[in-house]
Amino acid sequence: MKKLKTIAQRKKWNMILGISDIIMMIIASYLALLTRFEFYPSQIAPIFLKNAAKYMPLNLFCSIVIFMAYRLYSTQWKYAGISDFINVVKAVVIAAAFQLIGIYMLQWEIPRSYYFLYLVYLLLGMFFIRLLVRLIQGSEPLKVNDIGKKKVPVMLIGAGEAGSIILNEIKKSTYVTKTIRCIIDDDPAKKGTYLSGIPVVGNRNTILRNAVKFDVEEIILAIPTIEPKDRKDILEICKQTGCRLSILPGLYQLINSEVTVSALREVEIEDLLGREPVKANLPSIMSYVKDRVVFVTGGGGSIGSEICRQIARYQPKKLVIIDNYENNAYEIQMELKRTHPELDLKVLIVSVQNHLRIHNIFEDYKPDIVFHAAAHKHVPLMEDSPHDAIKNNVFGTFNIAQEAGMSGVKRMVLISTDKAVRPTNIMGASKRICEMVIQYMNSLYDTEYVAVRFGNVLGSNGSVVPLFKKQIANGGPVTVTHPEIIRYFMTIPEAVSLVLEAGAYAEGGEIFILDMGEPVKILDLAKNMIRLSGLTPGEDIEIQFTGLRPGEKLYEELLIDEENKKETKNKRIFIGSPRMMETEQFSELIAELDHAAFSEDPNIREVVKRLVPEYTYKQTNQQTK
Repeated sequence: MKKLKTIAQRKKWNMILGISDIIMMIIASYLALLTRFEFYPSQIAPIFLKNAAKYMPLNLFCSIVIFMAYRLYSTQWKYAGISDFINVVKAVVIAAAFQLIGIYMLQWEIPRSYYFLYLVYLLLGMFFIRLLVRLIQGSEPLKVNDIGKKKVPVMLIGAGEAGSIILNEIKKSTYVTKTIRCIIDDDPAKKGTYLSGIPVVGNRNTILRNAVKFDVEEIILAIPTIEPKDRKDILEICKQTGCRLSILPGLYQLINSEVTVSALREVEIEDLLGREPVKANLPSIMSYVKDRVVFVTGGGGSIGSEICRQIARYQPKKLVIIDNYENNAYEIQMELKRTHPELDLKVLIVSVQNHLRIHNIFEDYKPDIVFHAAAHKHVPLMEDSPHDAIKNNVFGTFNIAQEAGMSGVKRMVLISTDKAVRPTNIMGASKRICEMVIQYMNSLYDTEYVAVRFGNVLGSNGSVVPLFKKQIANGGPVTVTHPEIIRYFMTIPEAVSLVLEAGAYAEGGEIFILDMGEPVKILDLAKNMIRLSGLTPGEDIEIQFTGLRPGEKLYEELLIDEENKKETKNKRIFIGSPRMMETEQFSELIAELDHAAFSEDPNIREVVKRLVPEYTYKQTNQQTK
């Protein structure tokens, strides 16, 4: 209905322009004669008026045909540029010339100065009419064309305001080596129209055909307000062309008048998630970190460093970063000193397994809030080193949680994973035990202990996206473990913002679960990344299936069946209710696990299974070397 209304409005404006031009031609004809006779109507010879009137129907017909040929009724005048007004000049000059030739061939008497005066008046009138239309519809300043350079042929997707700005930026630029050949827009009312002289050739279904027809080498998506699913669908089509893809980041640039060629960016894998970015209501709830001493363990890692970045914006009293990898810790330290020079920042190199040092740090800095992100997370590596996975993940968490309780920390937030649900690997099982540690400590101390469980994070260290990028850069092959393997994905800022918001909802003992959207097939992800690199899967880059690795599942889950899900104020954050073990039983089993880990017991997986009955593993993995 909305599209039909838009079509009707455009037809209405075209009709108004056509009628206005007809009226303007009649007025211009009379004014030309009136000017010739010094604005004395009585001085105009009747024969001149008669001849002009007799020729007028033919003049109107020929002129309208010429105007249509020059696209004066299919141009979007709201976005018109200099080239469109040059078309008006050309059309009017040719129409006036036709009039001169016609009257001359008919040998009708009319003053010679009439033709020039008619041309001037008609030109001024038609300019005025179109500028008035621009003013009524709302417009951008006129842009001057950049002519005569050999440039990369480009297809522009989006014939709206942002597309017009990008188009005119490109046309006026003296340094941008692009030229727009055609425009794609799903609005049927725009098909067949022109934007600054460039044709709108059809909707998304015509992208492949027109990419070939216009020999384009690059495609620009310039629709800041586009729905994520539509963006994903359009980019999927664009990838099949083999053209380089660029995209306008979003609505923010449009609102803040930042739509420029320099704002264009490469299409990222995040653009293909096909869902709305997850939004957290941080400004209204982050008062819980203001003027507080905040600890972030694993603060140099992908998740930990983003937690630090976001916390730094909300005026903590002190931010203490704990990490055992000095390079990462140094990088986030330098970044925060640059971006937040006012921040009271302390960076400490220490392992969370070092109980005595952790105790001293809690004593020295007396934190109010702790975010525990330090963990071993690489599934295949942990399968080969199960004792270290337990030492670092379980007992590192135990140390931090115990010190938090003993030191009177108000709140502790554990970063967990979807691999903790029905784990098939030691890493996932260790994280499930970490969640149990949090629940155990919550029953012993006044500290509010919570865990936040989510899936894979795009771009995190060791994740599949950086691996695929490296493999593609090396010419392949891209390795996928199984053609049917799927995973949930979220960007680092999305995940961290929800972690921080979940921290605000904490009352103690909860397992917060983040809604990760729809799962993504890893094979599709690999193909998309190859195409985004301008290559063809299976031709330029081979995809190899290597088989599921030890402990790897075809799909991950965020919730066990018996974990009833409760809603929070944010529809993307839920509270799960996993089973809780009796405190005494857990205490006995955790002591047994401690002995198994630090004595390098080869049967450690059996102890883990007693703590996590849903943990499954192959017997061949049981023995460690």
